[in-house]
Amino acid sequence: MFARFRRKRINPVLRDLLQETHLSVNDFIYPLFSKSGEGIKEEVASMPGVFQMSIDEIIKECDALKKLGIYAIILFGIPKVKDSVGSDALCEHGIIAETVRAVKAAHPDMFVVTDLCFCEYTDHGHCGVLDPVLETVDNDITLGNLAKQAVIHAKAGADMIAPSGMMDGMITAIREGLDGAGFENLPVMSYSTKFASAYYGPFRDVAESSPSFGDRRSYQMNPANRNEAILESIEDEKEGADILMVKPALAYLDIVRDIKNNTSLPLAVYNVSGEYSMLKMAAKAGVIDYEKVMMETLLGFKRAGADIIITYHAKEAALLLQK
Repeated sequence: MFARFRRKRINPVLRDLLQETHLSVNDFIYPLFSKSGEGIKEEVASMPGVFQMSIDEIIKECDALKKLGIYAIILFGIPKVKDSVGSDALCEHGIIAETVRAVKAAHPDMFVVTDLCFCEYTDHGHCGVLDPVLETVDNDITLGNLAKQAVIHAKAGADMIAPSGMMDGMITAIREGLDGAGFENLPVMSYSTKFASAYYGPFRDVAESSPSFGDRRSYQMNPANRNEAILESIEDEKEGADILMVKPALAYLDIVRDIKNNTSLPLAVYNVSGEYSMLKMAAKAGVIDYEKVMMETLLGFKRAGADIIITYHAKEAALLLQK
């Protein structure tokens, strides 16, 4: 006798009872981009529905997010002035530190994650101090700066630090810096397996972080490498990361599952700008049912093993989950 799997699909109530993977508003972290000034809310052409915002507008946005049940954000900064070392990121009065303080004052119940990197703050657009001989980021000098940056974010009131620069040893350096400053209970969510991806294009528009020369392949991962991808996350687990991450998500669901099977930590995915914009542009062209494809995509991340989804779709998904 052949198996009749359809018996369990015919009745919609039974279908729901047997659903294996569930999507919740509690799965989402929503990205926000902070810019100096007041009354600024500028939509990014390549990312419909995503804005550069001044701090006062971000505080308003947090009100809207909480009404949808979203209580976790990740902050990115767009400073007034950029230089070779990313000084704004190392200043207690820099754009991110100021934003964290303001958000936590207005919304103490909002869980504030800070992206920890230098690409948005350097005039060359790379993720740390440059080695002029190798023409890439000087790994070990940058480690010290990352630790300083993490402590500044912690003092401002960040609830979690999320280093994204893919420097070797960054979790060890950041953990030692935080612990030494008395922040041993502050969690670190590492961008532990981050690929040198073409899917980041629209993000570089909103964050104004495109490299002025070359690319980031000397520190971000080769998209072709599966085994190395697993090792990167395993190493960050050993160094003391509390949560791991795969970025991008959509083209790397095999890696998400591999890492989930090889580590014991919670796992996040970053549903990146290019993935978001593709759905938006396809919807505009009338070739997909946007809401259904969006929810299917987010559910796919969970099914692959993600515990947390950083996504620009969070607000739209939250509205649909309320229905």
